[in-house]
Amino acid sequence: MLPQVFEISSTIFYILHPTHVVLSAIATTAMYRLHRPECKILNGIVIGYIGSIGIATLSDSIIPYLGEWLLNLPNRGIHIGFIEEPLLTNSAAFIGIIIAFIKPTTKFPHSGHVLLSTWASLFHIIMALGQALDWIIFLPIFIFLFLAVWVPCCTSDIAFPLLFIPKKS
Repeated sequence: MLPQVFEISSTIFYILHPTHVVLSAIATTAMYRLHRPECKILNGIVIGYIGSIGIATLSDSIIPYLGEWLLNLPNRGIHIGFIEEPLLTNSAAFIGIIIAFIKPTTKFPHSGHVLLSTWASLFHIIMALGQALDWIIFLPIFIFLFLAVWVPCCTSDIAFPLLFIPKKS
């Protein structure tokens, strides 16, 4: 049964991660565009790409992997989407950036981004479990999910793009 669980978790992760990247790119790029409507297209693309790919990788892969490593989970592995599936993940980022340039909106993309990031991070950890989930491991997994989602997602959607907005005098 474990190979089936692993395969399903991996497939679900590779569906959720690029979807998360699309919503992250929309939210990050839209936040920048809404606060700097006269922005140069290249600036918006770079901010949207780094904010989505860089921070989604941190959220969905690196922080969950650190949790898996600290919890000594048997099938831990770092799954870097833009390296393992570059066409899929990078295309997702550019689709999100294009959508944000056409219709910059942040409420739904941010909410969906946080939700999908939670699921992607959770399935990353499920891939590493390789065993039935003990009640005692719920708390550490919850803590790593919180760190993997809330800090990076709010940083990428809100704080990161606003770093590039000039201060008003």
